[in-house]
Amino acid sequence: MKFSDFASLCYELEKTPSRLAKIASAAAYLKRLQPDEIRYGVAFLAGRPFPISDPRTLDIGPSALFEAAKIPEAGNLSSTPLALKDIADSFGRIAEASGKGSRLGKYGMLKELIAGADSRERPILLRLLHNELRIGLHDGLIQEAIARASGTDLKTVRRATLFLSDLAEVASIALTAGMTGLKQVDIKLFVPLLPMLSELSQDFNEIFTAHGGKTALEFKYDGARVQIHKEGDRVRIWSRRLSEVTSSLPEIVEIARRDLQGDSFILDAEVVAVGKDGRPFPFQELMRRFKRVHGIESAASEIPLSLHLFDCLFFDGRSLIDEPYDARWLKLSAIAGGANLAQRKITTDKGEAETFLKEALAAGHEG
Repeated sequence: MKFSDFASLCYELEKTPSRLAKIASAAAYLKRLQPDEIRYGVAFLAGRPFPISDPRTLDIGPSALFEAAKIPEAGNLSSTPLALKDIADSFGRIAEASGKGSRLGKYGMLKELIAGADSRERPILLRLLHNELRIGLHDGLIQEAIARASGTDLKTVRRATLFLSDLAEVASIALTAGMTGLKQVDIKLFVPLLPMLSELSQDFNEIFTAHGGKTALEFKYDGARVQIHKEGDRVRIWSRRLSEVTSSLPEIVEIARRDLQGDSFILDAEVVAVGKDGRPFPFQELMRRFKRVHGIESAASEIPLSLHLFDCLFFDGRSLIDEPYDARWLKLSAIAGGANLAQRKITTDKGEAETFLKEALAAGHEG
């Protein structure tokens, strides 16, 4: 597909207020993609230079992008129009440039790429480079477009997206293998899942009614959500945004290896930075740990972490996603040996629930 066609779609979507019209236009675009274009074609549609599961980054600073945007259009544009593949290949070369002189090399390739785009393509290319298309097409709408373009069920597309966390991969399967391919997608070790989110409520009466008069309450920690994958001695940890943070959290890796039972598992947890008094540090201090790539041992002593496990998604080769909450908690408690678990209370009484909330707030947590 020509990149100019993609740019035209972006301008169309930008001006289209209707949700259904956006889905229809995006689905039509997806149907036109060749099998080898799907992954980067969907990544671009989501405003990303690479699919989520692709660890490469362009590593180009804002000042370089600002200067590159000033480059005049090439006076002798190629008679062969830019294709989506040309953009994807250029992004790949820029990302893979490394070593001495790589910064200048990246900038040279960036200038060449931008100079080769015409006046209509260039604004969209620059938005892609900034990871922000601003066309009003969020991931949920892209899932609906994938379902429509592939003739598959939206529920199945959403489930596959939960397991793979990458719309580009889901679209590739849906558009080439249909429902048969999507139904084969399952939870997999060392492939981070999208975080499952709960509905918000400020009313205990509403909560008890929704849960049939009995509910499980857990502290809402002032920390960062993580997903821990383990098989044997191999442990990897991802953040809520699916960035790998294993190397920044050595003490959590050690807990997973030493204290948690089972040959393989995937666990959801909160990591909290704590002071000597046991109260949580501000969230900003915790983020310092997550972003640290050097001096991690000293940072671990300055900003110690506590682990609070709250769900088990996979254990010893078997998915627990479809198991009821009680069964998953029992398995989690057995894995943890009763330690490192989120503070929890099961109750049928509103007064007990309100007291539990006060305890959480008094301990310095969010709720």
